[in-house]
Parts: sequence; structure tokens; C-alpha cells
Amino acid sequence: MASASCIFCRIIKGEIPSAKLFESPTTLAFLDITPLSKGHALVIPKHHGAKLTDIPDDSLSEILTTLKRIAAATGAPNYNILQNNGRAAHQVVDHVHFHMIPKPVEDDAKGLGIGWPAQQGVSGEELGRLAEDIRAKM
Repeated sequence: MASASCIFCRIIKGEIPSAKLFESPTTLAFLDITPLSKGHALVIPKHHGAKLTDIPDDSLSEILTTLKRIAAATGAPNYNILQNNGRAAHQVVDHVHFHMIPKPVEDDAKGLGIGWPAQQGVSGEELGRLAEDIRAKM
């Protein structure tokens, strides 16, 4: 299922060129045209869906191994794997995609820079209730 207006669907169909790294019947990997660092790649399912929960499991099965192979091939000792869902989570293209972003040791300004505003004071009881609620919905 493709979307005529989706830039990634158009890349999959070959309507827009890409620096392709890997392709299979369910997965496409290519270099990002606005990289955060050398080797920044995108891995996408060919099935169109805006969020991870929109993609059938069989269209996701190859994603992680493809990311692993690309990370190894770049030789990056440090890297981030990133996947955003929704505008509030910084998703820009409404087609599920995973970033493999090398983090150069010699240049901290390159690669992904993130903050981690961890919540303090969450009790074990709260975590237990939340885990129970999530498990019940899985």
C-alpha cells in the first residue's frame, strides 16, 4: 500500500532517486540527503504507514538486521538508532523510518545530540501498576 504524496513511497517506486544501500521485497535502505554525520542512513518498510503501529509485523522483520548490517558496514564505533512517531515526537515524514546515525568520537558536534529529561521519584509501585496496565493491553 503506497501513498502518492509520500516522498518515501516515491523513492520506493523509483520516482525520486536515492543513494540505495539495500533493497528487498519488504525493506529499503538509503543514505539520508540531510545527514547529521557521514553514513547517516534511513531504513524503511515498503509498506506505507505513518506510525510503527500501522505497519504489519512481517513488514518489520528485516528492519533491525538491516540497521545492524549498515552500522557494521560504516565502521562507526558509536551510533544512534532512532525512530519517531508523530509530530510531537519530531516525525517529519509520515512513513515509518529508522535512522542509523553514526556518532563520530572526534567531533561531538556531528551526529545526533539529545537531552534525556529523566523523571525522578517514580516509585516501584507506580512502575508496577503501569507495567500491569501495559501487559494487559498487549
